[in-house]
Amino acid sequence: MPDNLTDYRHIFLNDVPMMDVRAPVEFGQGAFPGVANLPLMDDGERQQVGTCYKHKGQEAAIALGHQLVSGATKRQRIEAWAQFARAHPQGVLYCFRGGLRSQIVQQWLLNEAGIDYPRVVGGYKAMRGFLIGTTQAAAAECGFVVLSGLTGTGKTEVIAQLSNGLDLEGHANHRGSSFGQRVSGQPTQIDFENRLAIDVLKRRARGHETFVLEDEGRHVGSCSVPLELRQRLERVPIVCLEDAFDARVERILRDYVQQQCADFVAVHGDAAGTDLFAARLLDSLGKLAKRLGGDRYQALRGSMLAALVQQRSRGDLSLHRDWIAALMRDYYDPMYAYQRRSRADRIVFQGDHRAVLDFLRSQSAPRG
Repeated sequence: MPDNLTDYRHIFLNDVPMMDVRAPVEFGQGAFPGVANLPLMDDGERQQVGTCYKHKGQEAAIALGHQLVSGATKRQRIEAWAQFARAHPQGVLYCFRGGLRSQIVQQWLLNEAGIDYPRVVGGYKAMRGFLIGTTQAAAAECGFVVLSGLTGTGKTEVIAQLSNGLDLEGHANHRGSSFGQRVSGQPTQIDFENRLAIDVLKRRARGHETFVLEDEGRHVGSCSVPLELRQRLERVPIVCLEDAFDARVERILRDYVQQQCADFVAVHGDAAGTDLFAARLLDSLGKLAKRLGGDRYQALRGSMLAALVQQRSRGDLSLHRDWIAALMRDYYDPMYAYQRRSRADRIVFQGDHRAVLDFLRSQSAPRG
């Protein structure tokens, strides 16, 4: 590797290990997948240096930074950087703009630990700009197909079986509906965009120039689909996935009740996890109260409460089918039917899982 890197494409395509030396608060606002945050300064130190810079200028700020990160603190941080560098000899380090902080870390690693370690020219800001450009270029240059279908048809399962499928729900860590929030929470908007862009970059590098995405609308939970991509998806062909009503109920039961409850229990323990799952389920239904109307909402809530009581007392999930079926039949299915009619001219194919997979694969063989 060269001493300092400007080939951002190479970095992301090859999953080059990266050490982010920005402060934790900066890292938390947005980062790249799998990156280690080993800061030159912690949040408090960074704030002090920033205040000093504002009032006394760069020279005084640099002097304060060296004072704050000295002695045992400096030795501990150099050792952490050295351990990362030894474990990842093909890695790189970066700060926000590829300037003073990463240069200091680079210099201290060489002088104190004898390790000549490359940094990323332009730093986080340049790499972030590269990924934004990657998504914008794909939106302008690539072909897209939207996979639509009634709630519970298994659209995410189909996306997962396609080599050119972009899993927006996976990148957003959310199942996409009012009930889709996962126990592990969602990434920041920036992290979501970075993950999606890297996925696009890698798939284009493998020859794909047409992508299939699930019909998500503007948001996947709290994550917004990038504007250029969202605008493009409003005009592309639609493929509709179909499945029997009972099969859809069972899929919703498995994903949103059985698996979701198991996830809560795995994180919080049996009693607390079950309680938190129940609260989350009721809260998710509550978000639809205005759209459902008072009487229908209360009926569904009563059905859900009965199902949760039976689940807790006997471990029996069967009553959950009642509110799932009613919600699908009276709310989600009519809403989908309306949307489908409004976009009927864009529908190019419809069928069951096998037929849809065969069609999508026939349309999207990679180039080269």
